[in-house]
Amino acid sequence: MPHPMTPDDIEQLARRRAGAKLGWYVHAAAFVVVNLVLFSISRYGFGSRAWSVFPLLGWGLGLALHGISVFVLGTGSGLRERMVQKERERLLRAQQERNQR
Repeated sequence: MPHPMTPDDIEQLARRRAGAKLGWYVHAAAFVVVNLVLFSISRYGFGSRAWSVFPLLGWGLGLALHGISVFVLGTGSGLRERMVQKERERLLRAQQERNQR
């Protein structure tokens, strides 16, 4: 069972998670602005091919992975905490088995 969090622990975790989410929102805003500019250049500027799709896809993948790391696997997320708890239990069982031998 995880140890109870102190109010300072809760405050620190909340600030860290809020900062990570804010970082993702800034990343997403930059993605939209830059890709709109690239699309405009691609469409109305240089060449007739839609080359702007390549940076869009590459950066989009990076943005998606960043989002997963923040919203799914981030510190304090339910999935991460369950995985940590399972690993902790597995290690404790292994240690108890060694001690019983």
